[in-house]
Amino acid sequence: MNESYRTLSVAPTSSGRSHTSARALPAWAAPATLGAILLVATALYGWALGSLGWGNGYYSAAVKSMGKSWTNFLFGSYDPAGVVTVDKPPAALWPQVISSKIFGLHGWALILPQVIEGVAAVFVLHRTVRRWAGERAALLAALVLTLTPITVAINRDNNPDTLLVLLLVSAAYALTRALQTEGRAATWWLCASGYLIGCGFLTKMLAAWMVVPSFALAWLVAGSGAWAARVGRLLGAGAVLVASSLWWVAMVALWPGDRPYIGGSEDGSAWDLVVGYNGLGRVFGSSDGSSQSGSGGLGQFGGAAGLGRMFNTQVGGQISWLLPACAVAMALAVACTVLHRRGRLEPSGVLPASGWLLWGSWLIVCVAVFSTQKGIFHPYYTTQLAPAIAALCGGTLAALIRLHRAGVAWAPWVGAAAVAVTVGWAMVLIRRTPDWHGWLISPVLLIGCAAIALLLARRGGKLLLAGVAAAVVSMLVAPGAWAASTPASAPSGFMAGGNPTAGPKGSQSAFGMSGMPGQGSGGEQGSSGMPSGMPSGMEGFPGGGSGSGQQGGQPTGGMPSGMPSGMPSGMPGGDQGGLPSGGQGGMPSGVPSGMPGASGGSGSASGGQEMPSFPGGSGGMPGGFGGSSGTALTSDQRKMLDYAVQHSPKARIKLAVSGGANATNAFILNSDETVIGMGGFMGSDDAPSVAQLKKWTGDGELRYVLGSDNSGAGAMMVPGMSQGSASDRSEWISKNCTKVSASAYGGSRTSQQSTGSAALFGATVLYDCAAR
Repeated sequence: MNESYRTLSVAPTSSGRSHTSARALPAWAAPATLGAILLVATALYGWALGSLGWGNGYYSAAVKSMGKSWTNFLFGSYDPAGVVTVDKPPAALWPQVISSKIFGLHGWALILPQVIEGVAAVFVLHRTVRRWAGERAALLAALVLTLTPITVAINRDNNPDTLLVLLLVSAAYALTRALQTEGRAATWWLCASGYLIGCGFLTKMLAAWMVVPSFALAWLVAGSGAWAARVGRLLGAGAVLVASSLWWVAMVALWPGDRPYIGGSEDGSAWDLVVGYNGLGRVFGSSDGSSQSGSGGLGQFGGAAGLGRMFNTQVGGQISWLLPACAVAMALAVACTVLHRRGRLEPSGVLPASGWLLWGSWLIVCVAVFSTQKGIFHPYYTTQLAPAIAALCGGTLAALIRLHRAGVAWAPWVGAAAVAVTVGWAMVLIRRTPDWHGWLISPVLLIGCAAIALLLARRGGKLLLAGVAAAVVSMLVAPGAWAASTPASAPSGFMAGGNPTAGPKGSQSAFGMSGMPGQGSGGEQGSSGMPSGMPSGMEGFPGGGSGSGQQGGQPTGGMPSGMPSGMPSGMPGGDQGGLPSGGQGGMPSGVPSGMPGASGGSGSASGGQEMPSFPGGSGGMPGGFGGSSGTALTSDQRKMLDYAVQHSPKARIKLAVSGGANATNAFILNSDETVIGMGGFMGSDDAPSVAQLKKWTGDGELRYVLGSDNSGAGAMMVPGMSQGSASDRSEWISKNCTKVSASAYGGSRTSQQSTGSAALFGATVLYDCAAR
């Protein structure tokens, strides 16, 4: 055979090259196809990069602070003073800090590393699958990962999940190399796999460890050497895994000097963050195992926990398009294994079991955890499923090619079944938002039917090739449309960069319900003025008037159907029901003006009800939760900061902001002054403590605090979350500090009720805490 040609493999060797097969393609075909896929990935992940804003403002503010000192960099400090860290380990932010030092502090400079990491993950997955199932399978896997909607969305944001996926796919590559070698080389590759998973731990802690059972299973079943040798090597790799995972935790515990409080923990330690907020808290609710979010509360951005979560309105369109095909893939793997063991299928017709075990159990474990976890869950977590889904789809293609060449009569029927279930589920997902690309139903259905007909025609050659191509197109065209629809502008709204999603505009809202206030699916206004999935008849909320002209009334029975139960006592649907006394417009006392149902708004909703404007938001919802809408300083916020800087020239900390990170992002990103966000992300961390506030104000290190007019406020109200530290700080501030009148810094009386995103989290009043 001419050396300028080589075959596309279905039977990979340990070197990743191919055995000769019946049909040869030009040597440049596979590299050219891979190059094209990588270009598509680069375009999807990186187009209009300069218009994406700050992405997740919480992490962007931390990146700026981490660039101030090596200590901040090492610990992942959220604020420039090094008071509290982000609620994750810092590894995912390190590349962003480096990029900001090279290109300057810009939103695009922070997201650029994410784009590179996302494209790298596609390339590494291709190399991994090629060693298991051959070139065709590897190219399909790379294409599937590239077009996964939620993966595109998260790679255009600066959350930690992008680097996590790259590290886990790299670990899978190292494991695949270990499975294909023997002796010392296998040991080194296996240990490298453990090391890379440990690096993943430093991006998102126990989320990285979810793949450990899959890796261990694949090694024990398919690794080289005797059983005892395999166990010994696995234990060695486990030791490397633990060391590479926990060195940062140990460093935090043993640090000899002052260090930041570890955000999200209850005692300031990294270990508590591992087993609490980022561990048991995600699975069972809170760090002590109780519910963190009630039933469908603030933590359930991806809908209620249950076996159907991966297919619900919030998550289904992000990741589930090919899950039915994956079910067919795993059934095919089991069938081939059984037939091979019974001697009815030659070894050449079976893919190595290691790949099926690795990717199949990876998918099963992660789906099980994400579906049942009762703590905070975002749809973008499911990007961790994408490599497994992609690899299983590629493996299915390779397995069916082998079966076809082995003369197995039912192979085309399996391929047709995979197309049928995938196209059927795609039609369900498309019909959920018929006003948004609803036309996709026709081409998906027609191409799918054509693919099935061609696959079952029992003809080879170009006709069969056309059937395979049609099958791939019918299965990927709809998720590809969702992937391509990822916003090209800075995210806005209540979640914004804190909850990136693909697909129809407004498909996610604050509590995981589709749409945004005043919008239906696809961003259009629903009949009640509320989004699809939101209950109507919510008096005191936009579009929720009773129709009788009443304003600010409480719905019968607390909260309407569809809203979260388990709200704090005194809130609608809470233990006591009703609203706290002193509430106006249907909201409790202490809620800033401009919130739905609160006084001081403008505009109107249905039923003649006044519909207020949210502070810092556009079209009804505020910026916040790390989103871009909360990363711009308002005029009043700038005046407050300038006043504090001018009147405390010797203070180390110019301004301390209550309400947590989401009230502080704009101050850090838009000034070079030392501003801290009290209480970490949610505002509930004991950092700074009341004792620290006393010391700072007594020593002249801090004079001004932007706090709440309500001594009980200071943190986000999340069912099940302790408000103790925030309440203690707010009470101390109200008793020991003096309010600064709005006229003193050039504001107005009403400005204290509308100070951008800070108002949403209770930071509305400037206090002077000079020692008296």
